[in-house]
Amino acid sequence: MASYALKPWEHPEPFGLEVLAMDQKGYRRGSFQSSTSDEDMLEIAGASLDFPMADDDPPLDREMGGFSSYNGGEMNGTSKMMDFLEEPLPGVGTYEDFNTIDWVREKSRDRDRHREITSRSKESTWALIHSVSDAFSGWLLMLFIGLLAGSLAGLIDISAHWMTDLKEGVCLAGFWFNHEHCCWKSNTTFTDRDKCPEWKSWSQLIIGHGEGAFAYILNYLMYVIWALLFSLLAVLLVKGFAPYACGSGIPEIKTILSGFIIRGYLGKWTLIIKTITLVLAVSSGLSLGKEGPLVHVACCCGNTLCHLFTKYRKNEAKRREVLSAAAAAGVSVAFGAPIGGVLFSLEEVSYYFPLKTLWRSFFAALVAAFTLRSINPFGNSRLVLFYVEFHMPWHLLELVPFVLLGIFGGLWGAFFIRSNIAWCRRRKTTKLGKYPVLEVFVVTAITAILAFPNEYTRMSTSELISELFNDCGILDSSKLCEYVNDFNSTKGDDLPDRAAGPGVYTAMWQLALALVMKVFITIFTFGMKVPSGLFIPSMAVGAIAGRLLGVAMEQLAFYHHDWVIFSGWCSQGADCITPGLYAMVGAAACLGGVTRMTVSLVVIMFELTGGLEYIVPLMAAAMTSKWMADAIGREGIYDAHIRLNGYPFLEAKEEFSHKTLAMDVMRPRRNDPPLTVITQDSMTVEDVETIINETTYSGYPVVVSRESQRLVGFVLRRDLIISIENARKKQDGIVSTSIIYFTDHSPPLPPSFPSMLKLRSILDLSPFTVTDQTPMEIVVDIFRKLGLRQCLVTHNGKLLGIITKKDVLKHIAQLANQDPDSILFN
Repeated sequence: MASYALKPWEHPEPFGLEVLAMDQKGYRRGSFQSSTSDEDMLEIAGASLDFPMADDDPPLDREMGGFSSYNGGEMNGTSKMMDFLEEPLPGVGTYEDFNTIDWVREKSRDRDRHREITSRSKESTWALIHSVSDAFSGWLLMLFIGLLAGSLAGLIDISAHWMTDLKEGVCLAGFWFNHEHCCWKSNTTFTDRDKCPEWKSWSQLIIGHGEGAFAYILNYLMYVIWALLFSLLAVLLVKGFAPYACGSGIPEIKTILSGFIIRGYLGKWTLIIKTITLVLAVSSGLSLGKEGPLVHVACCCGNTLCHLFTKYRKNEAKRREVLSAAAAAGVSVAFGAPIGGVLFSLEEVSYYFPLKTLWRSFFAALVAAFTLRSINPFGNSRLVLFYVEFHMPWHLLELVPFVLLGIFGGLWGAFFIRSNIAWCRRRKTTKLGKYPVLEVFVVTAITAILAFPNEYTRMSTSELISELFNDCGILDSSKLCEYVNDFNSTKGDDLPDRAAGPGVYTAMWQLALALVMKVFITIFTFGMKVPSGLFIPSMAVGAIAGRLLGVAMEQLAFYHHDWVIFSGWCSQGADCITPGLYAMVGAAACLGGVTRMTVSLVVIMFELTGGLEYIVPLMAAAMTSKWMADAIGREGIYDAHIRLNGYPFLEAKEEFSHKTLAMDVMRPRRNDPPLTVITQDSMTVEDVETIINETTYSGYPVVVSRESQRLVGFVLRRDLIISIENARKKQDGIVSTSIIYFTDHSPPLPPSFPSMLKLRSILDLSPFTVTDQTPMEIVVDIFRKLGLRQCLVTHNGKLLGIITKKDVLKHIAQLANQDPDSILFN
């Protein structure tokens, strides 16, 4: 919506835009019930895309004393009026930063454009080719997004794997090889495959041997130094070049897809810096993942590539359809789950998801997954590091421990959300937030110092999950697979349940310590000023808990196979329990508890494992986890961060059950100054400029006269500024005393009067209106389903007031006993 561009240094309060056209003076101070500041009525709803400043209209300065210059055609009462749709003034119909898009207007403009192309396609061959290329451009754009997102994901995977291993040593055959690739050509035996002569630890390089206390301390020190170097480089790059590259990005993308504008959030600099710093942050060993940020990276790719196609560059609603598909491609390459990616976009992030977007999301996810598979970053012909296949079916009685894992996942999710939000709020409200580099340094140092002694926290989180998901085979040398072997009882290729050896018991207490560390350190890590995803740490917590429970069940079945619960299906020497399956179910439960995903989560998890027969355990754990977490708190982690940051996001899943009316929410209230309006044919250029200068609202209702208050339409502040400035420059006779009129015919005036300015072309003649007696549940539904920025309130055809999206959000917060002033872009 058109309005001033509020810069962070110009006002101590959060950013925002006010669509409310009321006199400014009455809203300087006061409570929510009486009067509020101008910023309180700011309308911040809308989606965002980053435009390069070269392509975009320059933002208007907040001090409107001198208007920014724009070029355009002539407009006045005597000269020929131009058609707004055919020859719009540059800048008219575009949006300021931190503003809401008008979904209805954007969709209408796209339909008009499409109708024009279709009608012209019958006139010439060239027009027909243009029509075909326009129809095909969406699919071409999806192809480019899939190729770019898949390529960047492959680059991130390869780089992160190499830099993670760099903390422990280097390959002499070529420093660019990670540990696994370095040992591929070695002649070592299978059991010693990780001890090849080509790979040297830092102690072997520096002092010539890798055994003993001094070598251990040296390796420990190098591990911590590399971790600190990587994380500090990441936070300094984010702070210096692209502040929007920090965090997960999913809460902001949800807000952007709902219609909010955040310039720069999906820009080229953010894409470059996030790609680089994501590798650094993951390699540093912090308790974070790359999966959430990969969605942000894919959306940056989508937004950047939109500039190649006019249809998407000039229409914010169409662009959001592309971003929904890009989010699907991001999850596709993050998990190697194209179908799960489409469902994630539909279930979790998208606000508007027509059937056409579903097909294009599927295509983008397919291309992205194919590109990543072609790169083969892990060298295992799989799309993810922790792909596993289980061979034994599960038994009905195992649903009980699966449900227990679901309960644990829900409890952990609710605990994590509350703790993390409390810590992030403390970061925002105390001096802690002023020292992001120091915070990253301290958290990295603590993480690295605690992680190195335990081999399960020293390895990368993806490798940890891979090991926990793994089903032990004969050749496995991991401590998790050190069972007491009795090969006389082996049946076929599957190993029977066996007694745990000393290695398994050692692994169990190490995993228990790793669980405690991951549970607490992730709370402080998520939300720091580095790219940080939550999927992998959450899955790691659940996988550790699941593996512990799985081994406990396995040993219980081995030693007590004659118990009633085991006797029917688990005989001695049989392979009954698969601990890796419990780890997978636990991972799904914890991820579901944190994010509250259900359908997309289950699909992602079975695409990860290739096991369709485990859908029921995954569904049981995911639903139990969601129910348990919802019983403690309704919000998932992304919704909680949206509310913490005050983003203007109107949740479509929540029901509005209160009995308030439109008149209870609209402005102005009793004892407030009257609504600031513009009359249709009696105000001068100077009068309108005075209103613009003295108020900060994004738009103004146009009425027949101040006495009648009969509504004519609604005009946006930005369009007014551009049109008046253009008329003063390009049109003779337009002075401060010139009358502005919004009617078809100019009003009768004396011949000596200066030229009049006709602005009917920028007037919205069909603004959404409701009566003062309309129930608020209907108003809220209108805002949700049509993506409105503001709605005018009338009584018997006379204008009474206005309701903005901000007013709706404040009203909902007030009814929920929350601080209504928290609904600000922070």
